Amino acid sequence: MHRFKDLEIWKKSRLFCTSIYEITSKFPDSEKFGLTNQLRRASVSIPSNIAEGSSRSSNKDFSRFLQITLGSAYEIETQLLIAFDLKFINNQELNDLLKELESIIKMTSKFKSTLN
Repeated sequence: MHRFKDLEIWKKSRLFCTSIYEITSKFPDSEKFGLTNQLRRASVSIPSNIAEGSSRSSNKDFSRFLQITLGSAYEIETQLLIAFDLKFINNQELNDLLKELESIIKMTSKFKSTLN
């Protein structure tokens, strides 16, 4: 069992979630139940799955939750690109968020590989 609060990927993904909430608060009201909701749910899923997986008794189970985490990260990447296409975020915001997300993906993948 891992202490999720000590994991850098959990800390970083929690901060990323805050960034997503901040950026989506600027989206049009018409997106409240669309892209805003999707991005927020997927961003909450990342630290939540890391936390839940860390409570599992085996590395195999934890690895499965990290795989779900990666799926959420790629979902967010797609949604951010769509938000950019729709001009809800600018190029700088997109690049900053994708850079943060890429770091989380790399850290998660590397950590996952140590569990196998």
